[in-house]
Amino acid sequence: MCAFSGLLAACAGERPSNLGVRGESLSSCPSSPNCVSSQASDERHSIAPLAFNGDPDAAFARLKQILVQRNDTVVIEESSGYLRVELRTMLFVDDGEFLLDRAGRVIHVRSSSRLGYSDLGKNRSRMENIRRGFSPVEVKP
Repeated sequence: MCAFSGLLAACAGERPSNLGVRGESLSSCPSSPNCVSSQASDERHSIAPLAFNGDPDAAFARLKQILVQRNDTVVIEESSGYLRVELRTMLFVDDGEFLLDRAGRVIHVRSSSRLGYSDLGKNRSRMENIRRGFSPVEVKP
């Protein structure tokens, strides 16, 4: 049992100290392919931000509600217009960040693996899954 606990701790990795808001930006992705960010300019790491209409605070509150309802997500830090979460995949822990851009009417996203080189697309697919939950459902007549 102790060996299994040690394995779990090793797979979780340590919380990075370089995350958070820097001016109006999230941290850049490393060169490895296990990170996506809506503020990245290269194709490997780039992902679209979460777009919204209406009240920015209501949109951000809706995103937080979506995140807390997920069974793989734990909110670690919250401040005005910023959320930092841990996202669990089996034994591994990834770090997610969400930054409200009121003027641009988007929420910037960043998700990165703590360990390893490749995530086999998990961070991108998870952010796209969150996007599907965040996007309003269109009702067709």
